[in-house]
Amino acid sequence: MAKPNGVSKQELIQYAKECLVEKGTEKFTLRAVADTAGVTQGTIYYHFRTKEQLLLSIVEDICEKSWYEISKSNTYVLKQAIASAKSRCSYNSFFHQLFILMTAASFKNEKIRNQLSEIMQAENQALSENLLKIWPASPVHGVSMEAWGIMFNAMVDGLAMQALLQKDFPVEKVYQEFEQIIEALTNLSEKEAAE
Repeated sequence: MAKPNGVSKQELIQYAKECLVEKGTEKFTLRAVADTAGVTQGTIYYHFRTKEQLLLSIVEDICEKSWYEISKSNTYVLKQAIASAKSRCSYNSFFHQLFILMTAASFKNEKIRNQLSEIMQAENQALSENLLKIWPASPVHGVSMEAWGIMFNAMVDGLAMQALLQKDFPVEKVYQEFEQIIEALTNLSEKEAAE
């Protein structure tokens, strides 16, 4: 199949995001993305064989851009990561609805499961690496930075799940207290390193 002219894979991901926002997941099709992008359906198929592959590319794109923005900053990295997670924690969160949709699809599709697993592992690693920048030592003896990264990622995803299901979920309050937990752990980390 010849390479289509005029639109890149990255541009199609952007058009697909617009299409998802406009049409929702129920009416999201490769044809709808082609119409949004003003290209043929063949152009979409050149870059993405299935709707699931395109949806997964959207999830991956959002994660990569988020971590890139966070990691290029010289400010308090973990605080930025929390602010980024909080900004996506809502009853109508596009990102988390998409992530949960892809998670459900992965139960019957091993390829999607493996790709989501890679995305989560990259997030866990990024969190662990960023914790190493701010914590001189693990705040709890015997708990690795790798485990902290996994636990923080799980907490963020769990909070997002609750916000998706509860219109009145107290996002501000919970994230404010989450930051207090991190500050307390940072103090413990500094104390552990000093001993």
